[in-house]
Order: sequence, then C-alpha cells, then structure tokens
Amino acid sequence: MDPSSAGSGGNSLAAVAGTDAQKRRVCYFYDTEVGNYYYGQGHPMKPHRVRMTHALLAHYGLLGRMQVLRPLRALDHDFCRFHSADYVAFLRTVTPETQLGRGRQLRRFNVGEDCPVFDGLYAYCQSYAGASISAAVMLNHGTHDIAINWSGGLHHAKKSEASGFCYVNDIVLAILELLKVHERVLYIDIDIHHGDGVEEAFYTTNRVMTVSFHKFGEYFPGTGDIRDIGYAEGKYYCLNVPLDDGIDDDSYQSIFKPIIGKVMEMYHPDAVVLQCGADSLSGDRLGCFNLSGKGHAECVKYMRSFNVPLLLLGGGGYTIRNVSRCWCYETGVAVGEELKEKLPYNEYYEYFGPEYSLYVSSSNMENRNTNKQLEEMKCKILENLSKVEHAPSVQFEERIPERKLPERDEDKEDPDRRPDPYFDRFLSARRRLKHSASRNTGDTREYTETEAKDQHGKIPTTEHRGPEPMEEDLGSSKQAPPADANGMAINAPGNVKNEPESSPK
Repeated sequence: MDPSSAGSGGNSLAAVAGTDAQKRRVCYFYDTEVGNYYYGQGHPMKPHRVRMTHALLAHYGLLGRMQVLRPLRALDHDFCRFHSADYVAFLRTVTPETQLGRGRQLRRFNVGEDCPVFDGLYAYCQSYAGASISAAVMLNHGTHDIAINWSGGLHHAKKSEASGFCYVNDIVLAILELLKVHERVLYIDIDIHHGDGVEEAFYTTNRVMTVSFHKFGEYFPGTGDIRDIGYAEGKYYCLNVPLDDGIDDDSYQSIFKPIIGKVMEMYHPDAVVLQCGADSLSGDRLGCFNLSGKGHAECVKYMRSFNVPLLLLGGGGYTIRNVSRCWCYETGVAVGEELKEKLPYNEYYEYFGPEYSLYVSSSNMENRNTNKQLEEMKCKILENLSKVEHAPSVQFEERIPERKLPERDEDKEDPDRRPDPYFDRFLSARRRLKHSASRNTGDTREYTETEAKDQHGKIPTTEHRGPEPMEEDLGSSKQAPPADANGMAINAPGNVKNEPESSPK
C-alpha cells in the first residue's frame, strides 16, 4: 500500500443529514496480538471478536481503503493521566499466580469475577488504550478525518477500580489527548450499558459533553438517570437517554437524531468520540435491545455526515459473530463503501452460518418503549440542552482535504523552544516512508505528537508516541497474511481458546 495515498478514504455513502459528498481520510488501528488475550472459561468478554472483525475487513478489501496502523502500547504515565498510580501499579504487577496473596487489593480495585486477572492483563490494557490514544493523536494532527479502534471503548473503568469487564478507560485517555488541541469534545455512547466511567470523569467540566443512550432500570451499572445532568461548570453538559427493552431501529433513530442534531447545533464540538458498543444489537448474549446492524450503523452514518473529526471505538458485544459483522459494516460506512450482504469466505466462515450474511437482523421482540414515552423524554432532554451556553455560530464546513504536517525548518526554529524528540522521529519516519512505498515489510515506526498550542498559547506537553504502520500485505485480502514477530499469522486465531457463545458465565 502506498503510504502517501493510504487513508484517502472512499466515496461517501448517501447523506443522512444534509449534503455528504466528501471523501474521508480514515486510519484504523489493529494489534495482531489482541485476539490472544483470554478473560477465562465462560467469560462473555472475548477479545477474539476484534480478530474476527479484522478478518472480515481484510476479505472485504477494506484494509486497502484506509491507513492500517499498529498502535504503540500505552505506558504507565499515559494511564496516570486519569488513573491513580497505585491502581496502575497493581495492574502492572498482578498475575494469576500472585493474586491469591493480594485479596485486599483485589477487593479494593474491584478485580475478581467480572474483571478477572488473566495472563497478559497489563499488556492487554496497554494495547487497547494505546490504540485509542494513538487514534486521538492522528485526529489532532489533522492527517485523518476518522480514526478507528475496535479494541477500545471500555467505558466502565474508573479512576481507581475496574468495572464491567473494563480495566483502563481508554476513552477518557483519548478524550484527554483530544483536549490538547480541541476546545470542545463530544462523547456519544450507543452501548446498551450506561457510559458511567466516562460520564464520571467529565461530570464537572463543559469542555466535554457526554451523551449516553442505554438500558436503564435494574441493569448494570444502574446509573444514567435522565435527571443526571452534570455538576458545577458541567451542569447540562451531561445527557442521559434511559431506554427500555426491545427498542428497534425506528424508535432509536426517532430519539437519537433529534437529540444529537440539537447537540451539534448548540455545543458545536471540535471533535466527536462515538463508542459503538455492539451489545445494543438484537440477539446479544447480555443485551435486551432489538437494533439491526444497519440501525446501529445509522448512528455512525449520521455522525459522519457532520464532517467533524470522528473517533470510532468498540465497546460491549457478546455474541461475537454479530459484533464482528456490525463493526465490519460500520468500517465500510466510515470509508464510504457499501458492502455486499453475502460474506466472503474467510477463516471464521463457520461462525456466521447458516445465513452467512453481513447484516444483523432484528427480531420480533416486543418494543417496550412507547412513542409517548420517547417523545416526553426527548422534550425533557431538549429542554436541558436549551440551557447550554450556545457555542459560537460557525457553519459546519468541509475540512481542508489534504492538510499535511509541517516540515521542520531548522533555520526558522526558536532556539529557546524545548525540542520534541517524538515529533522529530515522526517526521523522520514520514520521510523514510515516502521513499519506501514498494517495500513489503512495515518495520518503520511513526511517532506522532501534537504541536498545536492550547487555549493559553502554550505548547502542550507531548507524552504519547504515535502509531506504527502495519505491513503492506494488510492492504490486500488476496495476499497471504504476514507473520508477526512471534511467527503467528496476522489473522490466525493463535492460542485463543474458542468456546460456544452460549456457554454459561
């Protein structure tokens, strides 16, 4: 894949909110080892679903429509921008062998049955969090319009404890990275569970608006009442849309689009983070909504139409054949490609029988959300939105399509400015890539850092390194998958233990 043209995106899909005819530059983050991590026998969370998604993307030819990057793993200081140092140290040192003697810490940090200690736990956190931070860095630089990390979106993790299968809150870390450059960030959560960890992190600020559409009432995590609206400077910058069982595509969009449309008008975010938890799909092992794959993806289409820097993240999703199909379809939405319903043959083909269709269908489940209830809820939320201080009136415009990072001119540099080694290495990597488009290996590492000034005119501290390009072979589904450093094929299941999805917890 030619690095100079990678990530150019595809033609836009049909508009869902006004004219949407521009192309999108998309980057996609994938760690070849993410599918190896294993929560344990019978646990519903299976990182293997990300590898299945990647396989579908390869066989649909989508990897050649975007820039494919291997993320650098997050480090302790990245985690500590939100999480407490003692919690991070615990995650780094605890192992299945040593946990028995650390019962007090396990209880303190809420690590146990739902959030078990497993082999490679800390490396897993480094992987998915590093991908989300790297994706935010790419959006900060303006080199891409949409960044995707399907391994991320773990929205329940708190400052000092694990929760709901989540250990490190990669969403909070990514938003903190975006805030280095962007004045206002909008977070939208369409997972069936309330995005409590992200809401809690930004509950008292107006620089981040959080909007969560979720099942409410005797359902984990038990938070997300419509009356929870933020506090202090963050009052009215927190929106919760509590829903009942069986909501279908039409009902969901009847409330999603009016609310988000008003949010975009009033708040005018500089960047959007969309958590695409697939447990809101019909037939999810732990869910109780009735959304089809297309209905779920309609939210991605709608946010894409505003042409604001967009970060797409994964999240929940426990019927893994549905999760992988949903995120594959939504990747097609991101690049502007309408995918064929018939699944191409792939190494996980038997998972998708007997229909072998990309589309996840809704069922005949009863919709317990009445039109009256939804209308009353919408009116209440729009009323709260009317109390938000209106952002400066600026029309949504097409961003400059091919803005590039500036080349450094040493003769014009300020001698008093602190050097940025990560940015130097990033530019060096870019120059090497320009002269190595025909190479078949991708061992060159890019380092991306933001040099944009914050609202006080200071250059923000650069803490996180950027992404590493994947092998050129990933750009085509027709080539044999390359092996990683451990000799494992990119799309091979490796040492993951596969179980029937219906196995008891």
